Amino acid sequence: MSGPRRLAGIVPDWPAPARVRAFSSTRAGGASGGPWRSFNLAGHVADDPEAVRRNRARLRCGLGLPEEPRWLTQRHTDQVVEAHAGAAAAGEPADGMVARAPGLVCAVLAADCLPVLLCDRAGAVVAAVHAGWRGTAAGVVEAAVCATGVSPAALLAWLGPAIGSERYEVGAVVRDAALAGDPGAHDAFRPAGPGRWRADLERLVRRRLARAGVGSVHGGGFCTASDPRRFFSHRRDGTTGRMATLVWID
Repeated sequence: MSGPRRLAGIVPDWPAPARVRAFSSTRAGGASGGPWRSFNLAGHVADDPEAVRRNRARLRCGLGLPEEPRWLTQRHTDQVVEAHAGAAAAGEPADGMVARAPGLVCAVLAADCLPVLLCDRAGAVVAAVHAGWRGTAAGVVEAAVCATGVSPAALLAWLGPAIGSERYEVGAVVRDAALAGDPGAHDAFRPAGPGRWRADLERLVRRRLARAGVGSVHGGGFCTASDPRRFFSHRRDGTTGRMATLVWID
């Protein structure tokens, strides 16, 4: 798939139809300063609102977006909403969005959680999902697959930048929540000390996709926490910005 080149970022390498466009931003090329430097796209992290406005305008212009992305208020839940023409979501509480019409830009923000994009092989439906450990355990991946309304076998998935297992140490609460919904997910956790494990969020999501019937999964392999020049990371820095991962039908 050809993609935008005017912004620093990641153009997903997946066999999506030509009419499906997608992009994942990095922290480079924006107007924010301090711990949000420089291309922070989130309005909820105490950054200067004017800097966020400028960054979002740069995103839209740089990608030639048909409209402002439909930003969500992400709550680490399994809630997935559908985008409709003429009814842009204004901070709608959800962790996933599905679109079926051209020009409706689905977007999720992340700085360690795993962004997941979905599209069908016909290019008739797309979705963006915010999959942190809570949302993954709650079933947001499966909810998004279901919300597309097409056979899971007809879907493609792409995994964006997220914290890698070498930098993601968790306690029993996270591990128990993951295993409650997927008892076979022991292989996504490696011991890191008494009551501590290194969690592989990407593996957990890949398992969820496979269990939901999505067999064509691409992307992955990024680690936000270990690449401070390229990515924001909440686990690494605390106060920080957010990257955006977007998908839309042209």
